[in-house]
Amino acid sequence: MIDQELKRCLGQMMKGVQVVGAVHEGTARAYCSHWVCQVSFGAPILMASVSPKHDTHPLIVGSGRFTVSILAADQIGAAQYFSYPGRKFHHIAEELLVVEGTRVGVPDSIAWLDCEVLDRLRELPGAGPLDHDLFFARVTSVESGRLGEPPLLYSSRLGWRATGDKAREPGVSIRDKLLARLEASGATDEVD
Repeated sequence: MIDQELKRCLGQMMKGVQVVGAVHEGTARAYCSHWVCQVSFGAPILMASVSPKHDTHPLIVGSGRFTVSILAADQIGAAQYFSYPGRKFHHIAEELLVVEGTRVGVPDSIAWLDCEVLDRLRELPGAGPLDHDLFFARVTSVESGRLGEPPLLYSSRLGWRATGDKAREPGVSIRDKLLARLEASGATDEVD
């Protein structure tokens, strides 16, 4: 059991919301996630954390593929729908999911990322078995949608949020201030 203080602290972490979908042998399923992240700049590699209990999991394993729909803040309905097992609602909201060949995504998303699984981790050395499988995947194609829209965010402590205003005041940069201080000190930005 996770320590409650640790759980509260981890719950403060705000993450983008995606719907991860997969299709295999004619069956398509999707789930809402805030545990998808980019893990490399040099190669377009993502990591998706997927519970083996979820009905999308065997489809990802079987097909070796999944699609990530990055949700906009106004897509809270889709996020909430895919937060529950689809079987609970008898997969009744078909309008919230588009299936095109191997692509399974939410219409009007910020973007769709089609991914091919490269590796799957079920345990970590020193940590043992994980309760979610970690799928590392290469983005094989992308379709941009509403890139100008603010993304939907989620925190287990704070709930659903829309991105807000910029945190940094325009024209104010700590980097610029530090470089000015460095120059005024007579030092260079070269590191020994």
